[in-house]
Formats: sequence, C-alpha cells, structure tokens
Amino acid sequence: MRIAIASGKGGTGKTTLATNLAFVASETGARTELLDCDVEEPNCHLFLHAEDYTERPVEVLVPRVDESKCTMCGECGRLCRFSAIVAIGERVHVFDEMCHSCGGCAAICPTGAIEEVPRAIGVVRQGSAEGVRLAYGLLNVGEPMSPPVIAAVKGCGGAAALTIIDAPPGTSCPAIEAMREADYVVMVTEPTPFGLNDLELAVGAVRELGMPFGVVINRAGSGDEGVDRYCREEGIAVLGRIPEDRAVAEAYSRGLLVAEAVPGYAGVMRELLEYLASRAWEAIA
Repeated sequence: MRIAIASGKGGTGKTTLATNLAFVASETGARTELLDCDVEEPNCHLFLHAEDYTERPVEVLVPRVDESKCTMCGECGRLCRFSAIVAIGERVHVFDEMCHSCGGCAAICPTGAIEEVPRAIGVVRQGSAEGVRLAYGLLNVGEPMSPPVIAAVKGCGGAAALTIIDAPPGTSCPAIEAMREADYVVMVTEPTPFGLNDLELAVGAVRELGMPFGVVINRAGSGDEGVDRYCREEGIAVLGRIPEDRAVAEAYSRGLLVAEAVPGYAGVMRELLEYLASRAWEAIA
C-alpha cells in the first residue's frame, strides 16, 4: 500500500505526519519505507537518523551537437517546445536547464549531428533507521526541474508492505509526480484561511487525477471552522486531527519524533494509521 502525504502549502505538518506514521507502522512489525520526495528541501532524515547511507547520482539526458555534421537546418529548434535547443546564426545553442530529455531533437536530426549525454542534476540517498527504510532525494542547487529526482526516489520503493511518500507542497509538477501512482493521498492542512485556500487548490488537483484522498487537520483548535465546513460541504473525509500543542512544536524543533518524545502521541498516530489504512484499503478495493 502506497500512501502519499501532501499539502497545498508548506509548513502544515506534512513531514511530522509522514515520519511519525512510518515510525509507528514499523513498531508494529510491518515492513515500512519512507520516501522523502520533497527534493528541494528534504528533512525526513533529520528525524529518522540512519547511520549509513548509500548515494547515487540522478542523471538526465541532454543533447550535444556535432558541428561538423550540423547543416543548421533548424529542425531541432522548431521541434523543441521549451526552446532548449535553438539554431542562431552559425551555431546551435543548447540550454541544458530547459531540456526535458524527450530525445526528440536527436531523433529528428536529418544528419545525425545530435547525440544525448548524461548530466547529473541531483542525488538519491538510502538508509535505514528506527526500523524504517528511508530514501530521499536532493536536487542540485540551481536546477529548475525536480520531477526526475522525485521519480528516482520513488524508484527506491516497492519492497515494503507500507510505503509512505512525503510529497513536496503545492499543486505543480513536483507534487503531481510524487502523488502519482499512490493508492491514497492524505492532505495535511491547518485551520486557517491560508490553509483552506491552498487545501481547495490541492483537492482540485487530486480530484483531477481521480485519486482517493482524505484530510488531516494539524494544529486543530488554533484557528477557525472554515476547513471543517469546507470538508463537510464537499463530502471529504476528515481522517484525524492533531491538536495544537506546544510540546509537539518543541519536539519538532529538536529533531525528535513526536510519537517518541511526547506522551500520548504514539497512540494518536497509531489510531490515525489504522483508520487511514482502512480507508486506503476501501479505496483500493
């Protein structure tokens, strides 16, 4: 079972939920893996402290032009929708950061002047901690496209009974890539006008994908009733509530798992996991 933990905005408690659910699941003896797909700023490893990591690069293919074969016909530039390769004057210019690695330019070149070469854009690290197999990606600084690194992180999963995916916030390509192929999506939000606004956007994206989902309200009791009212009106299941608690914030700031550091929260997370699992299995069936 693959459960994606997502949110319409950052700072809602997505990582807190993902790491603690993975921890309590592993405590039951279930083979559990956690995939941190927030590759621009991964932080699950700050709470699950693996002793040894293996690391491998993530590479994409980009075009290189052999000028001795190029006739400056411009077919490659006319094909590319992202202007990653453009014939200007007497040269063909390649902009690596804009390339989506489709291979079209190499395929269409009439003289075979274009070949594809690998270019590293990030790394994937894997390790084990607290009984959880952890993988996370790290996008190189300055790289504009994270989906290839996210796909590489997801490729590390599949060997466990339960896979939890910590998705990047928002509704753009990185979030969609992380959620894609999950069996169930948990939207984490907070009871504020900002939380509601971004939850509505995220719900729209998940519904467009046709994926089953539910909502967890973090810092419950600290804001207004807008999120609850929205969920009732839209028929969205509220899977659980994590109350506003200073002890939770203090544990988080010290890099501690709430389920270990704050009395009572292991039970809260366990109940949420059981309810979530039942909803997910219903959706799969």
